[in-house]
Amino acid sequence: MHLKPIVPPADPAPWPEARADDAGMNWMWLEEGARFATENEVPWPYDLRLHLESGFFEKPPFNEILGPIRPRGPANGLILRGGYKIATWGDTDQVDFTFSAAKSYLSLLAGIAVMDGLIPDLDDPVRRLVDDGGFEGNHNGAITWRHLLQNTSEWEGELFGKSDQIDRNRSLAVEGRGRKGDARPLKAPGTHWEYNDVRVNRLALALLRVFRRPLPEVFAERIMRPIGASDSWSWHGYRTSSVEVDGRMVESVSGGTHWGGGVLIHAEDQARIGLLMLRRGDWNGKRIIPESWVAESLTPCALNPNYGLLWWLNTGATRYASAPAGSFFASGAGGNITWVAPEQDLVAVMRWIDPAAVDTFTRLIMQAME
Repeated sequence: MHLKPIVPPADPAPWPEARADDAGMNWMWLEEGARFATENEVPWPYDLRLHLESGFFEKPPFNEILGPIRPRGPANGLILRGGYKIATWGDTDQVDFTFSAAKSYLSLLAGIAVMDGLIPDLDDPVRRLVDDGGFEGNHNGAITWRHLLQNTSEWEGELFGKSDQIDRNRSLAVEGRGRKGDARPLKAPGTHWEYNDVRVNRLALALLRVFRRPLPEVFAERIMRPIGASDSWSWHGYRTSSVEVDGRMVESVSGGTHWGGGVLIHAEDQARIGLLMLRRGDWNGKRIIPESWVAESLTPCALNPNYGLLWWLNTGATRYASAPAGSFFASGAGGNITWVAPEQDLVAVMRWIDPAAVDTFTRLIMQAME
């Protein structure tokens, strides 16, 4: 690459662009990748309420929508190299729900809590800091912060009107099918990996308890404003998720849009978050996230080597064969993906791409670097 890497100026200043050749990339393959992403939009209806109510994730009455939801827009996205905008497609200022990419944002907040000393040790039981009835007894009482962040907690209970059993036996390989919701005996915390939205929401509530402030306030103050993000994003919970904190009612946010709620955001702001992770938590010389936390977040879970602390990994290139093994992702249902490839100094944001097309997209972008 012939260009010196940059940090983009704060929104609404224009994001610096660079020609593909100057960024060490082939423009024809970039254009083909953008065209491919546009033409391979996820086959979801634009009315997301219809999709959630259709029983895609689970059958009635367990699919009841508790949080805000609104229609989505068309496919869009962008590619950064060296911090420069190299390619875009669609409307990258289109604010949409991003589903489980929000889980990775909870990981960033956990990193802030660790940096501030609010969570002294990830391997401490959560009950030592959170005394709200959610971590009592021998089973839930053994759950640590690491368990929650790795999706190995096996937390048992009901939260905001949703039982953890709704997502038991969930397999993302057959999302919308399979044995999800079937009863099964719980295993000891830390011994079983399962993607479970209720348990992630329990983590969000636990983080609210230690910050004692609404998580969107902390996210804005400590992450989004320092990296120059827009003010068009928002983060929501459910009509059932307000809890008392120091005498006032505060909404606990959700880690996805499984039952409505979650993060509304556009691709440009997601690219900034990806670039922050690419730069190991540093933003123009200012330490936003501890570098040690980024390393911890990208360390493979022993029970699922393609998962870190609420970030998806590509260990051994087994998640996406065409992407570098060192890649990592914030990933949400409906093809909402932030792809970070550190060795290539690359960040790509895909909104509403068909999940079956992601590997081919990564192959086209990697070909642009050859």
